[in-house]
Amino acid sequence: MNNQKQQKPTLTGQRFKTRKRDEKERFDPSQFQESIVQGLNQTGTDLDAVAKFLDASGAKLDYRRYAETLFDILVAGGMLAPGGTLSDDMTRTEYCLFTANEDLETMQAYAQVFNKLIRRYKYLEKGFEEEIKKLLLFLKGFTESERNKLAMLTGILLANGNISASILNSLFNENLVKEGVSAAFAVKLFKSWINEKDINSVAASLRKVGMDNRLMELFPANKRSCEHFSKYFTDAGLKELSDFARNQQSIGARKELQKELQEQMSRGETLKDIIAYVREEMKKTNISEQTMIGIVWTSVMSSVEWNKKEELVTEQAIKHLKQYSPLLKAFTSQGLSELTLLLKIQEYCYDNIHFMKAFQKIVVLLYKADVLSEEAILKWYTEGHLAKGKSVFLEQMKKFVEWLKNAEEESESEEEEGD
Repeated sequence: MNNQKQQKPTLTGQRFKTRKRDEKERFDPSQFQESIVQGLNQTGTDLDAVAKFLDASGAKLDYRRYAETLFDILVAGGMLAPGGTLSDDMTRTEYCLFTANEDLETMQAYAQVFNKLIRRYKYLEKGFEEEIKKLLLFLKGFTESERNKLAMLTGILLANGNISASILNSLFNENLVKEGVSAAFAVKLFKSWINEKDINSVAASLRKVGMDNRLMELFPANKRSCEHFSKYFTDAGLKELSDFARNQQSIGARKELQKELQEQMSRGETLKDIIAYVREEMKKTNISEQTMIGIVWTSVMSSVEWNKKEELVTEQAIKHLKQYSPLLKAFTSQGLSELTLLLKIQEYCYDNIHFMKAFQKIVVLLYKADVLSEEAILKWYTEGHLAKGKSVFLEQMKKFVEWLKNAEEESESEEEEGD
């Protein structure tokens, strides 16, 4: 019997010596920093020369590895320590964004430098966005003038689509908000953004990243009201922004109200309670009756699962609307509200193809339930209708409108005879 231990199999093969250039380089930004600082000292305030220097240096220097160092130098003149102070032991340059003139023209020229650099080296895009987020978190470590320059630059970059509006998340940092740094910075940023484009560009960018309803967060919780926001930005010369925020808050409030109404209906709350709740909300939020009837109509029509068959959906709609006609009646006390409701019904029947043939029956039902008056129906028919499905709906309403006109003429002649 062989007591010797069986040898484990081993892999044999040729060992290759690692080439010097394949070895992972140790992270040492000092040499990289020296090269960038030296180049910027030579180019000075000539930003076209700076852009050319950066373009050429990308072929020799490792921008990918040292992106943060590169952007720190271009913005602050040297590497930034946590909090936003310059690292003492590093070489620095006097030629950077923070030492440049504090005016829009200079900041536009700097924006061009960054734009050219990132267009040339696409891989820097993500690193640049991360840099801006970091710089915003460091705002307390910068002087007021440095913050102003950074705000103007950021506004220009946002306007030109060089960075995403998601970077504004950094401004909601509790410490920056508490000390009023975020709001002051936002004033300069939005001014330069609107100067480059307009409020519509701002609105579209904010919506894209879900920031359109978050602007109130620039203020501490005890000042987070539409009134405070509006006064602060209007006084700073940004009425467009305060109007936009007010409108966004109003849209948000309407969506919440509509959701709550649908829930009350699905819970089977009494119409009396629902009407009382809506009236209270109208007072609280200052919503007009015309706006409210649109919300009520949408809530009523969204609170039920509709039949997919055209021949059955009309019957279902009539039954449903008969139940909720007192709710609709409560918010059509004005002629303009009645016309608004008619336009909402027209829009709904056009957008939901199964309802195309139900329009006339819905209008007649609401006429009989005293929700819609003959004046409103005639006004809608002659001049107040929308273009959506116009020919179909006018044709549907033709006989009923003729009947209304005849009834009106008859009552007029009876009155004359009575006189």
